[in-house]
Amino acid sequence: MDTNLPVSAHPRVVIVGCGFGGLRLAKELRNAPVQVVVIDRNNYHNFQPLLYQVATGALEADSIAYPIRKIFAGQENFFYRMGDVQRVDTQRNTVVTSVGDIRYDYLVLATGSLTNFFGIESIEKNGMQIKSIPNALNLRSFIFQNFEKALLTENPQERQALLNIVVVGGGPTGVEISGSLAEMRKHVLPKDYPELDMQNMQIFLVEAGPALLGPMSKKSQDDAKRYLDELGVRVRLNTSIKKFEDCRAYFSDTEYIPTENLVWAAGVNGAAVEGMPEQTVTRNKRINVNLWSQVQGFDNVFAIGDVANMVTEDMPKGLPMLAPVAQQQADLLAENLQRILQGQAPVPFKYKNKGVMAIVSRNKAVVDLPKDVHFNGIFGWFTWLFVHLMTLVGFRNKVVAFVDWAFSYFSSDQALRLIIRPFSRKDVKDDKGKKAAEHKTATAEYIPTPPAIQEAAVGH
Repeated sequence: MDTNLPVSAHPRVVIVGCGFGGLRLAKELRNAPVQVVVIDRNNYHNFQPLLYQVATGALEADSIAYPIRKIFAGQENFFYRMGDVQRVDTQRNTVVTSVGDIRYDYLVLATGSLTNFFGIESIEKNGMQIKSIPNALNLRSFIFQNFEKALLTENPQERQALLNIVVVGGGPTGVEISGSLAEMRKHVLPKDYPELDMQNMQIFLVEAGPALLGPMSKKSQDDAKRYLDELGVRVRLNTSIKKFEDCRAYFSDTEYIPTENLVWAAGVNGAAVEGMPEQTVTRNKRINVNLWSQVQGFDNVFAIGDVANMVTEDMPKGLPMLAPVAQQQADLLAENLQRILQGQAPVPFKYKNKGVMAIVSRNKAVVDLPKDVHFNGIFGWFTWLFVHLMTLVGFRNKVVAFVDWAFSYFSSDQALRLIIRPFSRKDVKDDKGKKAAEHKTATAEYIPTPPAIQEAAVGH
């Protein structure tokens, strides 16, 4: 079965995944003499850099998603099939999906990345991740559900665990969600939950390395740390979470933070597809490609974006897993596919670094540009807003995001604190463990900060 795709006299280019790379490639092939087929499990393109704003109620989910079919309306050589890719059969030039087999002449893997839990089963089972829109909605529901539970409990230790939030991973996602939560604690939550003393709510950002925002400049790292300190986020560097169970995030066998809320933003793996030869897949599940995105050992299989491990002289460990890399690879691959069809040699890829940025909170962001140009503060914040607003897909999404951001800025409020679909997490906890959690406090690493000290720390 070929999923009822029309027969074409042109070669078929099958693109697996409609993230930044897959979307850009399909667009760039609109006038090429090929049939473009995109396969994705979702019928929308997801703007991942703003997922944390969905999780914290700053934006609604449909503000960062756009229907795939609407994006490509009018592109005559484009076809879309919604389904899960189960494996690739390179012998038969076929992609095996949940909706049927799809033949290809050229295959492009643009599957992105998945959360890497580094083999820590308790965190994978009990922690919250933020890689998709369902993840973000689950996290939003779970946090607000726990605030509701905190109103009902009479046990102060249980209430503290419900209020505490631990974010693991000091990259852009970890920094951004920590800053957003700190702003909510200061401006939003006291209005919604006047019965709770939000000064007792602790936000921890835990990073295994010596600095936040590892790929950025030392100046940006220091500025981000300073901003988070000013917001009252308790940053712990050179620290790893070993396990998360019984409402405890453990640093060691005896040291822990009592919390029901652990957000894992500490690592990613490439989303490699089953069926690719073992020697083409790296340890972190990325696929080895040459400088024109061709998968090692194949003439008609390519990979771009986060899943592609492209090694260059400047990047011996592979290009970074960033949206601009995926988009630039897509642009060149669209040109190279047409060169290949015309019997010409492909052109090697050269990454043009246009800069890196991260937002911490309102009026606080850090930006690194080429040639050691750095700026921060409100100018960096406006730059971050402008770049992300312009990168959103769809005019409506741009307008809605702008209006929501303007409302939040001038009112210091976020209107989307909704538990639309309650989230349930099956924790690793039995009656014995629950009793131990209630009584074992002498070895706790975390000690609640006295309200007067905390008030000064967060500027209340």
